Amino acid sequence: MKAYQLERYGKGQRLALAEQPDPVAGSGEVLIEIRATAINQLDGKIRDGAFKPILPYKPPFVLGHDLAGIVTAVGADVRHFKVGDAVYGRPRDGRIGTFAERIVVSEADLAAKPASLSMAEAASIPLVGLTAWQVLVERADLKRGQKILIHAGSGGVGTTAIQLAKHLGATVATTASAANADMVRRLGADVVIDYKTQDFSELLSGYDVVLNSLDGKTLKQSLKVLKPGGKLISISGPPDPAFAKAQGLNSVKRLVLRLMSAGIRRKAKRQGVAYSFLFMHADGGQLGNLGALIDQGSIQAVVDRTFPFEGLNEAVDYVDSGRAKGKVVVTVRP
Repeated sequence: MKAYQLERYGKGQRLALAEQPDPVAGSGEVLIEIRATAINQLDGKIRDGAFKPILPYKPPFVLGHDLAGIVTAVGADVRHFKVGDAVYGRPRDGRIGTFAERIVVSEADLAAKPASLSMAEAASIPLVGLTAWQVLVERADLKRGQKILIHAGSGGVGTTAIQLAKHLGATVATTASAANADMVRRLGADVVIDYKTQDFSELLSGYDVVLNSLDGKTLKQSLKVLKPGGKLISISGPPDPAFAKAQGLNSVKRLVLRLMSAGIRRKAKRQGVAYSFLFMHADGGQLGNLGALIDQGSIQAVVDRTFPFEGLNEAVDYVDSGRAKGKVVVTVRP
């Protein structure tokens, strides 16, 4: 099969198209012919080497975290899928590799493709959908009537999180450029802050939750908008001790992460709010829940551009540019 692999870490490294052996499904695994995948900022960060301390992939390896495709074989003990099923998913860490024609994925990481979505649209959902679900439902326990600030509302996570937060009954504020304001309002944002001309920390107050996906300065300013007892949840760092423990990192790495997050944790504690870092994980059950919301019309896929498989590096460059609105998809097999 053909696959795009990272041959060495480095900022802006191109992915090399190579021939690889076809994977074989083992016990509890599903072999999928990938019809579409999507590009995430996480792919670029792994390529650049930013996640080597916690995700030590050894080059050469295949990148890619999103897929939609057709089941072509199942291993022993697979109970929920059969050959011919249309599925979507985010392979678990250590088993990524969706920039390829085929992949083997644990059954637990998959769900039936939402019937209302095309393969390309379905491929745009898994990583950002799971991130939004795990922040808003698992970590924040967002309730009807609460207020949430979602940074970078026009991005992949932002476009999905806005819709999920509105489904949960929250009041949603977001930061976006003036050019993207109408789009995020259509998705459900109640308050739109133009980050180029307005200071969100001076305009917002009394919020229950902030979802941060931006830099350290934005993270610190976000503390100002939270009320006592509020939750500041970051998907862009810095990692905290709870994350290090959950990842099973050694004592040295745990100490490093503790020190990295010490400043923001102290500031949050003084203000009476909770800071936590979330690194999303694969979960087929949650994808099933998201699929139901998609098919009932509560959440829509937001796809900016679609590239052919041979243009995958150009798709990565487009995501790196920061201009994408929603997700960037690559069709592996039309």
